[in-house]
Amino acid sequence: MVGEERGRRARGRGQGRGAVRRARRRKTRIRVTGAVLVPGALLLCGALVWGPWGGGEGASASAPGSRSTPGSPRPSASADDAKADTGTGAGKGRTAEKKPESGKRVDLSRTPSTSVPVHGSGTFVTAAPVHTGSQGTGTVHRYRVEVERGTGLATRPAAAAVSEMFADPRGWTRTGRDAFQQVDSGQAGLVIRIATPDTVDRLCGAAGLNTRGEVNCRVGTTVVVNLKRWMTGSPQFDGPLAEYRALIINHEVGHWLGHGHETCPGPGRPAPAMMQQIKGLKGCVANAWPYTSEGTYLRGPSVP
Repeated sequence: MVGEERGRRARGRGQGRGAVRRARRRKTRIRVTGAVLVPGALLLCGALVWGPWGGGEGASASAPGSRSTPGSPRPSASADDAKADTGTGAGKGRTAEKKPESGKRVDLSRTPSTSVPVHGSGTFVTAAPVHTGSQGTGTVHRYRVEVERGTGLATRPAAAAVSEMFADPRGWTRTGRDAFQQVDSGQAGLVIRIATPDTVDRLCGAAGLNTRGEVNCRVGTTVVVNLKRWMTGSPQFDGPLAEYRALIINHEVGHWLGHGHETCPGPGRPAPAMMQQIKGLKGCVANAWPYTSEGTYLRGPSVP
């Protein structure tokens, strides 16, 4: 009887140890399986989060530091509304007005989103020409429109907006001396780039201009448009967003054509297009155009 009892106890201890070993083996298999599945899940999530995003379409791309072929008769730099060393008189010196990539093209006709990418790729896509001919009469200035990759902004609507500005009778073509023709290859004396705030700061900063992630600039033959301003406008400009975009282009191209800064001519009067309106209207009414519909130049006192 004593022997049988001892045998039962030994068998019980053996079964207990076997159960413990089996439990340990199951835990080991779970750990190994988890180690295999978790990286796979991470890879899948990575593919979903970091997959390819659209950035606009165009005929070609160029690096942000590239220069357009010389050809502009006014090659000086200007960066509007930024703190910079500025010359006096027309065309002199320099003047100056988180990466939530949605991957969706932006419809320029819609109310702008306040979520604007701060960072971009640093490379640009050139817009295909919207028209085959030129806007205006007189000396034809060939220009390109480029959009930075990573902005979510399609090139064609941006180029169409710029083309409409040049064609508007209140714009720089009013005098009949200057015409503008969009190209996507060959020589261009004027390049209009729309870029994220960080890229604007880098491009403008290379010319000694402090755009602070907020404003636009012109460096030589290149007008650099801040995506934030293009998409959200300015708190100082109470007109439609399309009008503020026209002010950006008219102001910077005005510098390229040789015009200097002007200020408010008097309370209640239209602010000149060459006024730094983002700094305040000084009693004037916001205005995007250098000329009236009747062809009168909207000027104000010249300022440095």
